[in-house]
Amino acid sequence: MLSKLTSLGRKTIKSNPKRIQEVNKEVEAYGAKVISQYATLGPYDFVSIVEAPDNKSIAKVSVELGSRGTILLTTLPALPLSEFVTTVKKK
Repeated sequence: MLSKLTSLGRKTIKSNPKRIQEVNKEVEAYGAKVISQYATLGPYDFVSIVEAPDNKSIAKVSVELGSRGTILLTTLPALPLSEFVTTVKKK
């Protein structure tokens, strides 16, 4: 999941940096889990590796977090490389 803070989000993080970790707990309440997270420089502010049981679950996370107006999210469903290779392997 790629995240960009809005101006409201930047104000929130500046006044309460621990808010990032609080949001990670909320992600778990929606049925997903933050595996790792990185602050980045460039077009996105954070890269989060999030595990969810299905795309519907991560869609719920995206809508819930995005509706607050503090963050813009881009989700990229991913397959483990071994699963991808098995999927495209010729029989």
